[in-house]
Amino acid sequence: MAITIDRNDTHLIDVPRGLTNVVVAETTIGDVRGEEGFFQYRGVSGVELAAEARFEDAWRLVALGALPQDDADAAAFRARTTAARTIPEHLHGPLTAIAASGLDPMAQLRTGLALVSAADGRRALYDETDEERVDDTIRLAAVAPSLIAALHRWGQEQDPIAPDAELDPVSDYLRMLTGAAPDARLSIALATYLTAAIDHGFNASTFTARVIASTGADLASCVGGALGALSGPLHGGAPARTLDMLDEIGTPDRADAWVRERVQNGGRIMGFGHAVYRTEDPRSRLLRGVAQRLRVDGLASDRVDLAVTVEQTVLQVLDELKPGRALRTNVELYAAVVMEACGIPRELFTPTFASARLIGWGAHACEQVQDGKILRPSSRYIGAPSHSR
Repeated sequence: MAITIDRNDTHLIDVPRGLTNVVVAETTIGDVRGEEGFFQYRGVSGVELAAEARFEDAWRLVALGALPQDDADAAAFRARTTAARTIPEHLHGPLTAIAASGLDPMAQLRTGLALVSAADGRRALYDETDEERVDDTIRLAAVAPSLIAALHRWGQEQDPIAPDAELDPVSDYLRMLTGAAPDARLSIALATYLTAAIDHGFNASTFTARVIASTGADLASCVGGALGALSGPLHGGAPARTLDMLDEIGTPDRADAWVRERVQNGGRIMGFGHAVYRTEDPRSRLLRGVAQRLRVDGLASDRVDLAVTVEQTVLQVLDELKPGRALRTNVELYAAVVMEACGIPRELFTPTFASARLIGWGAHACEQVQDGKILRPSSRYIGAPSHSR
């Protein structure tokens, strides 16, 4: 726990490494209750919204503060987000060069969002009204899937596919990415995941966005920093590595030996463990069911069976070799399996995750800039002692 030395701002306060359990701000956006295995968006269960694949409703809730009251309300919000999906034509040249640059997809997305923001003439959050800030969040979250798909296709030397105003944003993302209208069951599966990914407490990327927002910077800078944090393999970069792990295991009969060797040698097992949850991650439980339904429907491969076997094996081996250790499946194991079934390339797993989390980052940036105080913690110097020259 934190040890307060003095309430005077000139004195230091010692806190745990990693700021664990330290409250750094108040928020009305979301809450994660790790002991219960529960998370919410503005008082509404995130699990329930995700289970019903209500991606646009959850987006409206987080961005505007309320669920739609009726069909007309929902239609108005869809029209607003649909209009924001388009990439400016004059950016196609620079974006094509970015796609061919060799940058990883997360870096491409960061650059693409910065270009769109500049082309739109977006200003520093400090200089904008509340409504302008919300408009910024909707624009960047709406155009991100278009950018991810277009940059990927340019990188494959294919023409990008323009957004379709008749489609919901998740179906349209899959269409722009793959070039074909997706099976509705795949759209629902992906919408379930993306709804669950919109916001999840003060994780590293969200905190990064809030730190940058506290300076009054423009929203593209806030989410650019958040994207950098999310790209790390200990944060949002893990789903692709989860598939790498499943590739390495290969078949269910090899799971026990692989897991035992990894646990005994202290190796990391991707898709397990969470900084907050001490019970099963509710998003993992939800996506396991989604993956299994896709398997039954013939829309997912036997990768689902392998993932289930690996999960059961890891939990059994940990109970045997590390009794009492609270390490359970997190969202990344089945998120990877679901995204693969939807036809999303492995290198786009983290950008796809980011396309939903942009909604949460935007809301947090808007909330933080209203506070008006820059986030500026202190450090304790432990280097060589000072001396005169």
